[in-house]
Amino acid sequence: MTAVTDHTEHAEHADRTEPAERVDPPGDDADGSAGGAWDDGLIARRAADSGVFDLEATPDPYAHEDVHGTDAELVARLDALRELVGLSRARVDGAALAEAGHVLDQAAARRRLSDRHTVVAIAGATGSGKSTLFNALAGVPLSETGLRRPTTSAPIACSWTDGAAGLLDRLGIPGRLRRRPLQGQGPQGVDAPLKGLVLVDLPDHDSAAVAHREQVDRILELVDAVIWVVDPEKYADAMLHERYLRPLAGHAEVTFVVLNQVDRLPGEAADLVLDDLRRLLDEDGIALGEHGEPGATVLSLSALTGDGVDELRESLDQFTRERGAAARRIAADIDAAALRLRPVYATGRKSGLSEDAREEFTDRLADAVGAEAAGQAAERAWRRNANKACGTPWLRLWRWYEGRRSPSATLTVRPAPCDEEATARQRVEHAVRIVGERASAGLPGPWGLAVREAATRGAEGLPEALDDLAVSAGSPPPRLPRPGWWPVAVLAQISMTIVQVVGGLWLLGQIVGVLDPNLGVPVLLMLCGIVGGPCVEWSCRMAAKGPARRYGLDAERRLREAAAGCGRARVLDPVAAELLRYREVREQYVKVTG
Repeated sequence: MTAVTDHTEHAEHADRTEPAERVDPPGDDADGSAGGAWDDGLIARRAADSGVFDLEATPDPYAHEDVHGTDAELVARLDALRELVGLSRARVDGAALAEAGHVLDQAAARRRLSDRHTVVAIAGATGSGKSTLFNALAGVPLSETGLRRPTTSAPIACSWTDGAAGLLDRLGIPGRLRRRPLQGQGPQGVDAPLKGLVLVDLPDHDSAAVAHREQVDRILELVDAVIWVVDPEKYADAMLHERYLRPLAGHAEVTFVVLNQVDRLPGEAADLVLDDLRRLLDEDGIALGEHGEPGATVLSLSALTGDGVDELRESLDQFTRERGAAARRIAADIDAAALRLRPVYATGRKSGLSEDAREEFTDRLADAVGAEAAGQAAERAWRRNANKACGTPWLRLWRWYEGRRSPSATLTVRPAPCDEEATARQRVEHAVRIVGERASAGLPGPWGLAVREAATRGAEGLPEALDDLAVSAGSPPPRLPRPGWWPVAVLAQISMTIVQVVGGLWLLGQIVGVLDPNLGVPVLLMLCGIVGGPCVEWSCRMAAKGPARRYGLDAERRLREAAAGCGRARVLDPVAAELLRYREVREQYVKVTG
């Protein structure tokens, strides 16, 4: 009561002697919203009178310090996250990217403000004594305490140094709720304790008033670090662990857990309760900063008696001097966002379109366009042409006669054109579906869907394009190629035919008596022609197998390559583009995870 009275009397004296101090600063609205200057209340006016603080004229003790040389990795991760969100907007549902976008917005807003200050919130349940601890750290009762619940209805801020107005504006703390610590607790020297600390006393996180809980949740997303104050009765409260501590396990490096009111515990009970609290925190997944390892700081104290408060003050002083809390908080937020985005960008399985899948797709298209049948038809056409050129005229005449006498014998039953078209279309659709499934295997859901959609879009018009290819690339040329031995075979066949004709005419002349009887020579000539013609034809047929086969394979290859090029341009290239985009975002995701 003495301290409060002294402050009140000093404030009244300041009001009588310095009326200008009573004027509201510019930018502070009637409703108490934050403006550009401070309204620091009684403690601020007391300090201003004593010459310790001048909120507008005091030079910034950090003005010459380098504050941008240690966050290159954080900047790289933020850039990667920004690139990741940009590349994913067209493929990933906006709700999945909302948290990442929120992290980027909050990080940008925090980095625009002073990084020479560390904003630490004191949070806790009803009756945990957080406001008492707030006052103990400030050295003066700035926050109301008492038995009435809830006691703290609005967040109150206390800044140990100047230049934190922008940070408190971001928190939405009005000027009338901004305070200064007790004189001597916050000198402006560079080596002053708690240099750069901005402490915020929050309402109860389990308050019966919904507005109080909403304020707690809102500010906890914006501060750089949190001091969770628990008491021996509620340190194992399920709401605290399930709603706050467990979801924020990744923020252990910017978390303090303080067991308050240990003065109420007899003997070694305080150590037992503290050990049980550490056990619960370990179950929550919160790393404990023991033996020099990074993690949460766990302390026990009594804010009422002051026991252990100095240890907390020393920890906060070291914490604020490092000036890395804001960067660590942003990094932890990025880690949390990356963890939730992991199912969208990583499955732990091998993905991509293998060479075997590409070849299988090409084979299916070649089968749909009839490349093998076209090659066989080209081979038969080459052989037929060789037989016509190198066969005996009598055999060709007989085949022509048989064809004219029974034309139905040369016809083959073929499926209707509409059936062929339907079958080819089904084969193409099946090939596209298979290659889409192969390419999307192992991909996260959104990217697998994008790959399958790219394959399906490419399949539109593919059967018609393949039909055009079959007509243009599968039709035989007007003049089939002829090997070098073909004229020799034709000449030999003509010679055999001439020998037969000469032998026959000679024999006929002897029969009619025009020539002298001599059966040996004409008969021999006729036999040579009759036997030699089929022999030449058989030899040509054997010799034509290789060229005919090569010609058929070449025709099949041309049609297969044409079908493969069409399928690559319409299906494989769009699928490869989607896979490349996924690899790009995957690389950015790896950078985001650090």
